[in-house]
Amino acid sequence: MTPLCEVLERIALDAGAAILDVYDAGPNVSYKDDQSPVTEADERAEAIILDRLAVAFPRIPVVAEEAVASGRVPDISSGCFFLVDPLDGTKEFINRRSDFTVNIALIEGNVPIAGIVYAPAQRCAYVADGGRAEKLLLCQDWKVEQRQAIRVRTRGAALTAVASRSHGSFETEAFLTGYGVTDFASVGSSLKFCLLAEGKADVYPRFGRTMEWDTAAGDAVLKAAGGSVVRLDGSRLLYGKTRQDADSDFANPHFVAWADMSAMALAQC
Repeated sequence: MTPLCEVLERIALDAGAAILDVYDAGPNVSYKDDQSPVTEADERAEAIILDRLAVAFPRIPVVAEEAVASGRVPDISSGCFFLVDPLDGTKEFINRRSDFTVNIALIEGNVPIAGIVYAPAQRCAYVADGGRAEKLLLCQDWKVEQRQAIRVRTRGAALTAVASRSHGSFETEAFLTGYGVTDFASVGSSLKFCLLAEGKADVYPRFGRTMEWDTAAGDAVLKAAGGSVVRLDGSRLLYGKTRQDADSDFANPHFVAWADMSAMALAQC
Protein backbone atom coordinates (compact mmCIF):
# COMPACT_ATOMS: atom_id res chain seq x y z
CA MET A 1 0.00 0.00 0.00
CA THR A 2 1.42 3.36 -1.02
CA PRO A 3 1.25 6.43 1.25
CA LEU A 4 -1.28 7.99 -1.14
CA CYS A 5 -3.54 4.93 -0.97
CA GLU A 6 -3.25 4.87 2.80
CA VAL A 7 -4.56 8.44 3.01
CA LEU A 8 -7.33 7.85 0.47
CA GLU A 9 -8.44 4.73 2.33
CA ARG A 10 -8.75 6.55 5.64
CA ILE A 11 -10.70 9.39 4.05
CA ALA A 12 -13.05 7.08 2.14
CA LEU A 13 -13.73 4.90 5.18
CA ASP A 14 -14.65 7.95 7.26
CA ALA A 15 -16.92 9.26 4.50
CA GLY A 16 -18.52 5.82 4.23
CA ALA A 17 -19.27 5.79 7.97
CA ALA A 18 -21.17 9.07 7.60
CA ILE A 19 -23.09 7.65 4.64
CA LEU A 20 -24.09 4.52 6.56
CA ASP A 21 -25.39 6.64 9.46
CA VAL A 22 -27.83 8.28 7.05
CA TYR A 23 -28.55 4.96 5.31
CA ASP A 24 -29.57 3.37 8.60
CA ALA A 25 -31.71 6.34 9.64
CA GLY A 26 -33.36 6.79 6.23
CA PRO A 27 -32.32 9.68 3.98
CA ASN A 28 -34.15 12.89 3.19
CA VAL A 29 -34.06 13.40 -0.57
CA SER A 30 -33.97 16.65 -2.54
CA TYR A 31 -33.32 17.32 -6.21
CA LYS A 32 -30.74 19.43 -8.00
CA ASP A 33 -31.40 21.62 -11.03
CA ASP A 34 -30.80 18.67 -13.36
CA GLN A 35 -33.38 16.66 -11.37
CA SER A 36 -30.78 14.23 -10.07
CA PRO A 37 -31.36 13.25 -6.43
CA VAL A 38 -29.15 14.34 -3.55
CA THR A 39 -29.28 13.43 0.13
CA GLU A 40 -27.66 14.62 3.32
CA ALA A 41 -25.36 11.61 2.97
CA ASP A 42 -23.88 13.12 -0.22
CA GLU A 43 -23.33 16.41 1.56
CA ARG A 44 -21.87 14.97 4.78
CA ALA A 45 -19.51 12.64 2.92
CA GLU A 46 -18.30 15.39 0.59
CA ALA A 47 -17.61 17.73 3.51
CA ILE A 48 -15.46 15.05 5.16
CA ILE A 49 -13.56 14.31 1.96
CA LEU A 50 -12.92 17.95 1.10
CA ASP A 51 -11.73 18.79 4.61
CA ARG A 52 -9.40 15.80 4.80
CA LEU A 53 -7.96 16.25 1.30
CA ALA A 54 -7.28 19.92 2.06
CA VAL A 55 -5.22 18.93 5.09
CA ALA A 56 -3.35 16.07 3.39
CA PHE A 57 -2.82 17.71 -0.01
CA PRO A 58 -3.26 21.47 0.41
CA ARG A 59 -1.80 22.31 -3.01
CA ILE A 60 -3.94 19.95 -5.07
CA PRO A 61 -7.35 21.31 -6.15
CA VAL A 62 -10.44 19.14 -5.74
CA VAL A 63 -13.33 18.92 -8.19
CA ALA A 64 -16.26 17.50 -6.22
CA GLU A 65 -19.78 16.80 -7.44
CA GLU A 66 -21.83 18.80 -4.94
CA ALA A 67 -19.36 21.69 -4.88
CA VAL A 68 -19.53 21.99 -8.66
CA ALA A 69 -23.34 21.88 -8.48
CA SER A 70 -23.10 24.89 -6.15
CA GLY A 71 -20.81 26.75 -8.55
CA ARG A 72 -17.52 26.10 -6.71
CA VAL A 73 -15.06 25.02 -9.39
CA PRO A 74 -11.31 25.23 -8.67
CA ASP A 75 -8.54 26.11 -11.09
CA ILE A 76 -7.21 22.85 -12.55
CA SER A 77 -4.87 24.38 -15.10
CA SER A 78 -1.88 22.71 -13.40
CA GLY A 79 -3.18 19.38 -14.71
CA CYS A 80 -3.10 17.73 -11.28
CA PHE A 81 -6.35 17.53 -9.32
CA PHE A 82 -8.67 15.22 -7.42
CA LEU A 83 -12.09 14.16 -8.66
CA VAL A 84 -14.61 13.28 -5.94
CA ASP A 85 -18.04 11.70 -6.03
CA PRO A 86 -18.99 11.39 -2.36
CA LEU A 87 -21.92 9.06 -3.06
CA ASP A 88 -22.05 7.42 -6.46
CA GLY A 89 -25.26 5.47 -7.00
CA THR A 90 -27.57 7.79 -5.07
CA LYS A 91 -30.60 6.05 -6.57
CA GLU A 92 -29.32 2.71 -5.27
CA PHE A 93 -28.73 4.33 -1.88
CA ILE A 94 -32.25 5.79 -1.76
CA ASN A 95 -33.77 2.44 -2.75
CA ARG A 96 -31.74 0.70 -0.02
CA ARG A 97 -29.62 -1.39 -2.33
CA SER A 98 -25.98 -2.00 -1.46
CA ASP A 99 -24.19 -1.00 -4.68
CA PHE A 100 -23.39 2.64 -3.89
CA THR A 101 -19.84 3.89 -3.51
CA VAL A 102 -17.46 6.63 -2.39
CA ASN A 103 -15.18 7.64 -5.27
CA ILE A 104 -11.90 9.57 -5.01
CA ALA A 105 -9.37 9.76 -7.86
CA LEU A 106 -6.17 11.66 -8.53
CA ILE A 107 -5.78 12.99 -12.06
CA GLU A 108 -2.47 13.84 -13.73
CA GLY A 109 -2.00 14.58 -17.41
CA ASN A 110 -5.73 14.07 -18.08
CA VAL A 111 -5.76 10.46 -16.83
CA PRO A 112 -6.54 8.95 -13.41
CA ILE A 113 -3.33 7.63 -11.84
CA ALA A 114 -4.71 6.58 -8.44
CA GLY A 115 -8.04 6.17 -6.75
CA ILE A 116 -10.39 4.36 -4.43
CA VAL A 117 -13.89 2.98 -4.90
CA TYR A 118 -15.42 2.11 -1.52
CA ALA A 119 -18.73 0.27 -1.16
CA PRO A 120 -19.53 0.68 2.56
CA ALA A 121 -22.70 -1.43 2.54
CA GLN A 122 -20.72 -4.30 1.00
CA ARG A 123 -17.70 -3.87 3.31
CA CYS A 124 -15.26 -3.79 0.43
CA ALA A 125 -13.12 -1.29 -1.43
CA TYR A 126 -10.93 -1.21 -4.53
CA VAL A 127 -7.75 0.87 -4.60
CA ALA A 128 -5.19 1.66 -7.26
CA ASP A 129 -1.84 3.40 -7.36
CA GLY A 130 1.52 2.78 -8.98
CA GLY A 131 0.10 0.36 -11.53
CA ARG A 132 -1.26 -2.01 -8.86
CA ALA A 133 -4.91 -2.66 -8.02
CA GLU A 134 -6.21 -4.29 -4.85
CA LYS A 135 -9.54 -5.34 -3.40
CA LEU A 136 -9.95 -4.70 0.32
CA LEU A 137 -12.30 -6.69 2.55
CA LEU A 138 -13.43 -5.11 5.82
CA CYS A 139 -14.34 -6.88 9.04
CA GLN A 140 -17.18 -6.08 11.45
CA ASP A 141 -15.33 -3.18 13.09
CA TRP A 142 -14.67 -1.60 9.65
CA LYS A 143 -10.96 -2.33 9.62
CA VAL A 144 -9.25 -3.83 6.58
CA GLU A 145 -8.80 -7.55 7.28
CA GLN A 146 -7.71 -8.70 3.84
CA ARG A 147 -6.01 -7.27 0.75
CA GLN A 148 -6.13 -9.08 -2.57
CA ALA A 149 -4.22 -8.07 -5.67
CA ILE A 150 -6.66 -8.09 -8.60
CA ARG A 151 -6.22 -8.40 -12.34
CA VAL A 152 -8.54 -8.43 -15.34
CA ARG A 153 -9.20 -11.71 -17.08
CA THR A 154 -8.48 -12.55 -20.69
CA ARG A 155 -11.41 -12.98 -22.99
CA GLY A 156 -13.12 -16.38 -22.89
CA ALA A 157 -15.46 -18.03 -25.36
CA ALA A 158 -18.18 -15.46 -24.70
CA LEU A 159 -18.27 -11.95 -23.29
CA THR A 160 -19.90 -11.11 -19.97
CA ALA A 161 -21.15 -7.53 -19.66
CA VAL A 162 -22.11 -5.25 -16.81
CA ALA A 163 -24.26 -2.19 -17.28
CA SER A 164 -26.14 0.41 -15.30
CA ARG A 165 -29.26 -0.64 -13.43
CA SER A 166 -30.73 2.87 -13.59
CA HIS A 167 -29.57 4.05 -17.02
CA GLY A 168 -30.32 1.44 -19.64
CA SER A 169 -30.69 2.50 -23.27
CA PHE A 170 -31.42 1.28 -26.77
CA GLU A 171 -27.76 1.88 -27.67
CA THR A 172 -26.65 -0.40 -24.84
CA GLU A 173 -28.96 -3.16 -26.03
CA ALA A 174 -27.68 -2.75 -29.59
CA PHE A 175 -24.06 -2.93 -28.39
CA LEU A 176 -24.67 -6.11 -26.43
CA THR A 177 -26.46 -7.70 -29.38
CA GLY A 178 -23.73 -6.63 -31.79
CA TYR A 179 -21.02 -8.23 -29.67
CA GLY A 180 -23.03 -11.37 -29.04
CA VAL A 181 -23.24 -10.81 -25.30
CA THR A 182 -25.68 -13.16 -23.63
CA ASP A 183 -24.39 -13.07 -20.04
CA PHE A 184 -25.29 -9.71 -18.52
CA ALA A 185 -25.43 -8.25 -15.01
CA SER A 186 -27.08 -4.99 -13.99
CA VAL A 187 -25.07 -3.16 -11.32
CA GLY A 188 -25.20 0.34 -9.91
CA SER A 189 -22.42 2.89 -9.38
CA SER A 190 -18.73 2.61 -10.23
CA LEU A 191 -18.67 -1.00 -9.05
CA LYS A 192 -19.11 -1.92 -12.73
CA PHE A 193 -15.49 -0.93 -13.38
CA CYS A 194 -14.38 -2.94 -10.36
CA LEU A 195 -16.12 -6.11 -11.50
CA LEU A 196 -14.08 -5.92 -14.69
CA ALA A 197 -10.93 -5.16 -12.69
CA GLU A 198 -11.28 -8.26 -10.51
CA GLY A 199 -11.95 -10.60 -13.42
CA LYS A 200 -15.70 -11.10 -13.07
CA ALA A 201 -16.78 -9.48 -16.35
CA ASP A 202 -15.39 -8.40 -19.70
CA VAL A 203 -17.07 -5.20 -20.85
CA TYR A 204 -19.09 -2.24 -19.58
CA PRO A 205 -20.69 -0.09 -22.30
CA ARG A 206 -22.06 3.29 -21.25
CA PHE A 207 -24.19 5.30 -23.65
CA GLY A 208 -25.94 7.42 -21.05
CA ARG A 209 -24.58 10.67 -19.67
CA THR A 210 -21.90 10.54 -16.97
CA MET A 211 -19.65 13.06 -15.30
CA GLU A 212 -15.94 12.71 -14.67
CA TRP A 213 -16.36 12.21 -10.92
CA ASP A 214 -18.65 9.24 -11.70
CA THR A 215 -15.96 7.37 -13.61
CA ALA A 216 -12.45 8.50 -12.59
CA ALA A 217 -11.89 6.28 -9.54
CA GLY A 218 -13.28 3.19 -11.24
CA ASP A 219 -11.22 4.02 -14.33
CA ALA A 220 -8.08 4.22 -12.16
CA VAL A 221 -8.79 0.80 -10.63
CA LEU A 222 -9.52 -0.81 -13.98
CA LYS A 223 -6.43 0.70 -15.62
CA ALA A 224 -4.17 -0.51 -12.79
CA ALA A 225 -5.70 -3.99 -13.13
CA GLY A 226 -4.88 -4.11 -16.84
CA GLY A 227 -8.07 -2.80 -18.43
CA SER A 228 -8.97 0.29 -20.46
CA VAL A 229 -11.74 2.86 -20.79
CA VAL A 230 -12.14 4.21 -24.31
CA ARG A 231 -14.41 6.49 -26.28
CA LEU A 232 -16.44 5.03 -29.11
CA ASP A 233 -13.64 5.91 -31.56
CA GLY A 234 -11.18 3.83 -29.52
CA SER A 235 -9.30 6.77 -27.99
CA ARG A 236 -8.67 6.92 -24.26
CA LEU A 237 -11.28 8.61 -22.07
CA LEU A 238 -9.65 11.79 -20.75
CA TYR A 239 -10.34 13.99 -17.72
CA GLY A 240 -10.32 17.70 -17.02
CA LYS A 241 -12.67 18.42 -19.95
CA THR A 242 -13.73 22.04 -19.66
CA ARG A 243 -15.11 24.57 -22.16
CA GLN A 244 -16.74 21.81 -24.15
CA ASP A 245 -18.79 22.98 -27.11
CA ALA A 246 -21.32 20.16 -26.95
CA ASP A 247 -21.68 19.67 -23.20
CA SER A 248 -20.94 21.10 -19.78
CA ASP A 249 -17.59 21.09 -18.00
CA PHE A 250 -16.50 17.63 -16.79
CA ALA A 251 -19.17 15.77 -18.79
CA ASN A 252 -18.08 12.51 -20.39
CA PRO A 253 -18.84 11.29 -23.89
CA HIS A 254 -20.17 7.78 -24.42
CA PHE A 255 -17.53 5.17 -23.60
CA VAL A 256 -16.81 1.46 -23.27
CA ALA A 257 -14.75 -0.08 -20.48
CA TRP A 258 -12.88 -3.25 -21.45
CA ALA A 259 -11.13 -5.78 -19.26
CA ASP A 260 -9.14 -7.04 -22.23
CA MET A 261 -8.86 -4.62 -25.14
CA SER A 262 -8.08 -7.50 -27.48
CA ALA A 263 -11.64 -8.66 -26.87
CA MET A 264 -12.87 -5.60 -28.76
CA ALA A 265 -10.96 -6.52 -31.91
CA LEU A 266 -11.70 -10.24 -31.59
CA ALA A 267 -15.40 -9.64 -31.08
CA GLN A 268 -15.54 -7.54 -34.24
CA CYS A 269 -14.00 -10.31 -36.41
